Order: sequence, then structure tokens, then C-alpha cells
Amino acid sequence: MRTARYGAAGLLLAVLLAAVFPGLLTSAPYDRQFRESPNAPVSRQFPLGTDELGRNRLSRLLYGTRISLLAAPAAALLSTVLAAVVGGLAGFLGGWFDRLCVAGIDLMLSLPWLFLLVIVRALLPLNLSPALSILVTFGLIAVLGWASAARLVRAACRSLRDSDLAIQARAGGLPPGRILRKHVLPNARPVLLAQFRASVPVYILAEANLGLLGLGVADPIPSWGNLLRPLESAFAPDPAAWAPLVLVLLVVSCLYLTQSPERAAA
Repeated sequence: MRTARYGAAGLLLAVLLAAVFPGLLTSAPYDRQFRESPNAPVSRQFPLGTDELGRNRLSRLLYGTRISLLAAPAAALLSTVLAAVVGGLAGFLGGWFDRLCVAGIDLMLSLPWLFLLVIVRALLPLNLSPALSILVTFGLIAVLGWASAARLVRAACRSLRDSDLAIQARAGGLPPGRILRKHVLPNARPVLLAQFRASVPVYILAEANLGLLGLGVADPIPSWGNLLRPLESAFAPDPAAWAPLVLVLLVVSCLYLTQSPERAAA
């Protein structure tokens, strides 16, 4: 199990380095059109061929990987912060505020998250600039994806509220806000870290689903979502067009492998 985790971590590191430094593998910009070579096959100049607009698929795949691998953790971080605020305050304060937060969390969890994401994104303007579409797509994923993590954080903070550590801090005259910041939330850090790590592959797949529907990151900026769109429109696409799907499956599988707990030696 440890070998599999190390191998998955190594693959993730290699993919991340290739995405952060795409110039090591290709010198073509992601939006440059080779008008004389649309739908070019795999060659030395185009290792993955070109798309229907003559753009280098390898270059677009590398830059799209950068978008997905950097924006998805940023969205997961925002979602975790929202879960810490809502769940932490609900579990620590209790009372009517806890009941109100629990009702909101239950409402969010009762709705199909992916369908809710698609509906809300479809209600927003579709003619956004490419750069703004990145912020809207991953920001929306973060804002709508905090509920499940908030429920776990609430349970952890509720148990910590009545712990000996919190009682001693309260007896020492510390205000509730300081107790929450300095004693309760730091002890809930393992829960927050686990939720952050679990959210990253989920958000990658969520953006891919939005991109397939044309509601994700807008062209010409590539992302895994819009790079997968040719697979739904062509009956028999070029084999090289499957590279984004293979990479998405590989990265998501590696992310889940790195999260699996190590088994104790017998």
C-alpha cells in the first residue's frame, strides 16, 4: 500500500511539474492556431496532433492541467474555510444559531449537488471573459460544496466545546471567540485537512462536468472540462483526443490513492 501511495505521489508531482513548466515539453502557446494543419495527426511537431482549429493539443493539455490542478485546490481551500466558519460557529455556539445552520446544511445536502451547480451556473451570464470564467466556475463550486464538510466540522467542534481544554480556557476568563480560534478550531484541524484533500478530486470532476456542458472555463483558455468536449460530439474521435480523459482519470485515481490510510504492519 505504501508503494502505491508513493508511486501515485510521484505521478502527481510529475504531472504538476509538466503543467507548471509546459515549456519543457512544448514551445507552442495554447491559443496559437496552425491554420495550415487543422486536425493534424500525431507527429514530431504535434505529439498529440491538433484540434479542428489547428491548435496544438499537447500545449492545450498542459495548460489545461495547470488550470485544473491549481484552481481546484484553491476552490477546495475556500470551501474548507466556509465549512470551518459555519460548522465551527454552529458547533461552538449551539442554540438557535446551531439549529439555523443545521437546517441550512441539511437543505444543501438534500439537493443534488451537481444538478444544483449546473442550474446556478446556467443562470449566470454565459458570455463571460475567459479569465473571469475561471473565477466564476471554481468559485461557484466552492460556494456550493461546503455543506458536507461543515456537518463534520460542526460535530467535531460540538464535542470540543465541552472538552476539558475548553472548560479550563473558559474558567481562565478567555472570551468565546478566542477559545474558538485558539483551542477549538486548531483541534479540528485533522477534520478540515481531510475534507480539503477529499474535495480536490471532487472539484476536478465537477469542473470537467461543467466543461462538458459548455458551462465551465471558456475558450480559448483550456481546462480539462472544455478539452473533453470533442469526445461527446465526434462519433469516432482521433485517439489522441482521448488524452485529456486518460489524464483526468490518472490524476483523480492518484489523488484518491494518496488519501488512502496506511495499513499497519502485521
